Amino acid sequence: MRKTLLPLLIAAVAFLTIFNSCTKLENADVQKSSDITSVSSNYKTATVNLSEGFENASKTAYTAATVSLASGNWYFDDALIGNSTTDRKNGSNSARIRNTGKVTMQFNLANGASTVQVKHAIFSADASSTWELWMSTNSGTAWSKVGSTVSTTSTTLTTSSFTVNQSGNVRFEIRKISGGANRINIDDITVTDNSGGGTVPGDNDNLLLGNPSNATSDLINANNYLMVKPQYCLSYSNAKHTPNWTSWHVFSGDLGSAARQDDFRPDATLPSGWYQVVASEYSGSGFDRGHMCPSADRTSTIANNSATFLMTNMIPQSPNNNQIPWANLENYTRSLVTAGNEVYVISGPAGQGGTGSAGYATTVGNGVVVPAQTWKIIVVLPNGNSDLSRITTSTRVIAILMANNQTVSSQAWGYYRVSVDAIESLTGYNFLSNVPLAIQNTLEAKVDNL
Repeated sequence: MRKTLLPLLIAAVAFLTIFNSCTKLENADVQKSSDITSVSSNYKTATVNLSEGFENASKTAYTAATVSLASGNWYFDDALIGNSTTDRKNGSNSARIRNTGKVTMQFNLANGASTVQVKHAIFSADASSTWELWMSTNSGTAWSKVGSTVSTTSTTLTTSSFTVNQSGNVRFEIRKISGGANRINIDDITVTDNSGGGTVPGDNDNLLLGNPSNATSDLINANNYLMVKPQYCLSYSNAKHTPNWTSWHVFSGDLGSAARQDDFRPDATLPSGWYQVVASEYSGSGFDRGHMCPSADRTSTIANNSATFLMTNMIPQSPNNNQIPWANLENYTRSLVTAGNEVYVISGPAGQGGTGSAGYATTVGNGVVVPAQTWKIIVVLPNGNSDLSRITTSTRVIAILMANNQTVSSQAWGYYRVSVDAIESLTGYNFLSNVPLAIQNTLEAKVDNL
């Protein structure tokens, strides 16, 4: 009995230990031993509001018609319910859509929606297609796109997740938008409601604007593992040995006189058994140990500056990327802060294979993946309170996408401005997901030109 209970007690203690706030310690002198990984307790409790697997129903033709399903009535247009051996499904049935068909809810979810998950795959041996999730808050009169366009390329059901955070009545529609007569299967649509306890993170929280990949601290989620530190938050990939993204907030209280510590070191807070990158792995590679959260953004205390030198905050960056346009963008961002603003920043790598001072490489050290590109998104707000509610369609958002090579320095950082939508399409992430959807969609389509 003791052998049975001991692992449970250990798991319970570990769970309680990590379940702390993501809010950065803005002026506290945080000791190195407190490079703690935790999970924000500020997020809404997830309650399944809808689960639809298309079982116990029949529609054998693509002709548009309403189908009564377990969750309610759905409208199928150029879509049917498939149950053949070549339909990809979890159970007996799944939806099958061709051309530019749609599957649409004809009822509202009164408690809103926090997240939506959809399983999808290629039907039979068809070629790939793309599809989108759309949402209506006025019973289907008007619709808005949720998240990024999804590419279906596998014959195995794959889950796509969308962050919605919409209160009140809401309904959803899946639209196939490319691939012609090639068909896709859709199954197991799950919606969590928006009425659970808790709120989105508070002002100055490093994840105030959202968790773009729905990273979690579940050990099974090894390549999208959430690490929360007082100075920044990140999604870590144990396969790539780099962050997928790093997110942080900067205000005037973060900028002080603490010296640059240069104490590059492994991150001992990674789960037991995971490889810890050491500082020397980049040596002789021709790539810099490129900070995601910059050292100079955390100069309020020695400990806060030191935390930026953990190797989980590093990617292999070409010197002419890291030291010239990227560094100039970092300096410009801090100049916005000293001019009376606060900023929310998220950055990360994309792709694999870059060119440093010693030539092209796909990895360095013990398999640390060299990205093909680096990206960054900066949301600029005048100093103030209730930050999330102050974001409007006029808020300045700077999005940057740079090649990770030695010729990128031929242009200033402003040359590499793109839309947030472009970075979402590249990465598959959903940025600014805690911002109201209509504002989010407007901001993400713009390209900064100030």
